[in-house]
Amino acid sequence: MPVADIADTVRASRFIGAVLKRHPQWAEKKAYAQPRAAGELEAELKLLLGDEADEARVMRELRGLRDREMGRIGYRELAGLAQLDETLGDLSTLAEVCCAAALDHAMRTLCLRYGQPRDAQGARATPVILGMGKLGGRELNFSSDIDLICCHTASGETDGSHALDNSEFFKRVVQMVTKLIAERTEHGFVFRVDLMLRPFGSAGPVSIASDAAEDYYQQHGREWERYALIKARPVAGDIKAGNELLQRLRPFVYRRYLDFNAIGSLRSLKKLIADDVARRRQDDNVKLGRGGIREVEFIVQSFQLVRGGQEPRLRDPRLRPVLRYLAEAGHLPEPTAKKLDEHYVFLRRLENAIQIYADEQTHSLPLADEPRAALCLALNFDGWPALVQRFTEVREDVHHEFARVFAEPGHEDPEQDLAALIERLWAESPDLSVEQSALEPLAREDFGDAAADICKRLRDLRDARGTRTLSQTSQDRLRALLPLLLAETLQESEPATAATRVLGVLQAIGGRSTYLTLLRESAIARGHLVRLCAASPWVSQLLSTNPALLDQLLDARTLYAPPDKAEIRAELDHVFSQITDDETEAGMDALRRYRLETTLRIAAADVAGSLPLVQVSDRLTWLAEAVLQVAFDRAYAELRASYGVPLRRDGQVAGLAAIGYGKFGGIELGYGSDLDLVFVHDCDAPDQETEGGRRPIGGDVFMVRWAQRVIHWLQTLTPAGRAYEVDLELRPSGRSGLTVSSIEAFAQYQRREAWTWEHQALTRARTVAGSASLGERFEAIRREVLSAARDPDKLRQDIIDMRARMRASLDKSTATNWDIKQGEGGLIDLEFITQYLLLREAPGKPELLRWSDNWRQLEDLVSAGVLAETDRDTLIAAYRSLRAWSHARGLQQQPVLAPAEAFAEQRAQVREIWKRVGLASE
Repeated sequence: MPVADIADTVRASRFIGAVLKRHPQWAEKKAYAQPRAAGELEAELKLLLGDEADEARVMRELRGLRDREMGRIGYRELAGLAQLDETLGDLSTLAEVCCAAALDHAMRTLCLRYGQPRDAQGARATPVILGMGKLGGRELNFSSDIDLICCHTASGETDGSHALDNSEFFKRVVQMVTKLIAERTEHGFVFRVDLMLRPFGSAGPVSIASDAAEDYYQQHGREWERYALIKARPVAGDIKAGNELLQRLRPFVYRRYLDFNAIGSLRSLKKLIADDVARRRQDDNVKLGRGGIREVEFIVQSFQLVRGGQEPRLRDPRLRPVLRYLAEAGHLPEPTAKKLDEHYVFLRRLENAIQIYADEQTHSLPLADEPRAALCLALNFDGWPALVQRFTEVREDVHHEFARVFAEPGHEDPEQDLAALIERLWAESPDLSVEQSALEPLAREDFGDAAADICKRLRDLRDARGTRTLSQTSQDRLRALLPLLLAETLQESEPATAATRVLGVLQAIGGRSTYLTLLRESAIARGHLVRLCAASPWVSQLLSTNPALLDQLLDARTLYAPPDKAEIRAELDHVFSQITDDETEAGMDALRRYRLETTLRIAAADVAGSLPLVQVSDRLTWLAEAVLQVAFDRAYAELRASYGVPLRRDGQVAGLAAIGYGKFGGIELGYGSDLDLVFVHDCDAPDQETEGGRRPIGGDVFMVRWAQRVIHWLQTLTPAGRAYEVDLELRPSGRSGLTVSSIEAFAQYQRREAWTWEHQALTRARTVAGSASLGERFEAIRREVLSAARDPDKLRQDIIDMRARMRASLDKSTATNWDIKQGEGGLIDLEFITQYLLLREAPGKPELLRWSDNWRQLEDLVSAGVLAETDRDTLIAAYRSLRAWSHARGLQQQPVLAPAEAFAEQRAQVREIWKRVGLASE
């Protein structure tokens, strides 16, 4: 029997006791005993909020409603007045009603400010909130997060006097909704909100247009996202549009054929969860532990993923109806399905009782006597041993069925053979016969012709100085680790390649036993290491030369979700908030470590396919800008401490700015790119000494030392390597020019002395760090110089001549290979077309000079009527495909030489446009 009265309820739940203390008028049992009618909660909240509620009132009323409803739902659960489905459904309804109210308030507030969001045809764009996980399945537990994916129906902009792009508008809507629901106030919070399941995770927009969402899942969707979308359900906003979107995503989630590969994906995911639980010592976790709720979910969802494309009734986001159908359809024996359902009910009631006790987000059995006694009272057990015995029996039953469903038929554990191999190879001075016999299991396990090489690498690892200096315990740990890693490589499409690269990383780690322990203890880290090594030798080399990066492999959410521009700045600010200005060495090391860690995160998302090439370049460029700005600030602080500050004639502090050229200026940085920089300053009193320092120096000397110090911060080799290589070749007068020049001298040089090729380079230049006002002056000079009238015939011939000289000295094309960068019809030709048209047309069309990247420059050339739309589309398509191929080759550490016949169509198209714009030699 359940708890009998209010007093028992309070003993079973401190939370309900606190609610009753806050609201003594509810102490009557009748007030808590009644179920809610359909729509009642929504109507009550609408009455509480009215039509004109401000943000503070909305937050207060939502939290008050949450307090009352959680108390009512918790009481009915503990008193046995509600079945499990009603409890979970009531919790889900509460979340839906609160989401809808918060969304209504956010839309009303922001529409008054910015107007209605509309699509290109003027139709209204609407928000959609998809509930994921337990909210999507109407199975929310008592203290659950709510997992949301937020979308909007169309791109466009608002129609108000302060118009916003729809993406920005709906971003603000989601931010306001999240604040209304999740922010803690003196009245508490409503629900914790998790947006990490959205496309591209933290790297993606918080609200995405429906068409873009569909494109994402078709092009970049991963197996775990199929699993997540099983539970998706519209819970607020435009419900009809949400259902239409899910209908469009159905082919991604549910394959038309029987998809048995899904079982392997779920098996791997469960293994990662289980290993993480073990690492955190959470064996008594009701949700994630052995035989817990997650294993029941995985059993059901394996059938959904495998057969859902053919059996519509498997597409229900609710677990229990699907479990009943599995018995009806004969996929599970009826007694098994019934027992799993009973166990699921017990585990969910146990989870709720654990959380109802103190309204805490925990899934583990309590350790203290008081909450244990409360749990026994809530679930009507005579004592703790009886409850634990029932819990143990349930877990064993569930895990037995889980192991049966996810067993690998006919599979012999490869680790056993591989472990035996390692032991034979590790024996003292093995003779040739032992080595030969050692090859057999490797060949059988699909290493094929590479087996002998892998054996040699294993032997080299055994004999390496770093290995021999390890303690016996660490050597034992290494021997235990190797079969685990090699077994992981067998899951890759090219096991031998993966194994070779992983062993290379281990060889580089050497005697660092800490990392051997990390890989031995964490299946998550092992899995990520193998997957990244299999995908890219460049990433393998990065890990080999920087073993500390292995720590990043522990968390998939951060590893595969690199930060955006604002997050990079915030993270770096946090890193340097702990380092004083005089800790130069520590600062340099921290800067390099952050750059390496973030680069790995970008590369991991890149090779996993979750980050398009353009966003890879964006993030690498944002990272370089942030690192450069830190170098600027730290270098300035060091100089100021010694010399004071340089002043201009007007008494204001003089500034320095860095101008990015080439790939940096064009927002196209790759993984190994140098930074092409030009430094300019606005110190117009070069002989005036600095003020406020111990050792005054001339303003011009200060500026030179500032630029030199910035370069020192970037290029100095420390134990963490270099931050970036810096190339100053594009400064005025090239190698013979000064490291830094005044902005006026730079302007005069560009006006009077610069060659045409230097103006070409200027088309891709932009301010990347330093003084904002100086950056504005540079942009004005750039516009002035590039829009100056020029002889069209001379311009054309200069461009042709420069391209011919470059091809003669740099083009690596041969009869069998084509250089996609310097070869005819390649990337440089494409960029020269854009630069030529900009320089030719800018005198009459200065609006062409807004951007420094090739893509948007081509867009502006079309808008200005200079370039046909078809030519733009052709050039952008060619640019995209050539850059993507070049980028992929870089990740594989291969030269950018394609077969001679490759990209024939794109090359011909670029050559044709080259001729059509007038660049063909006469």
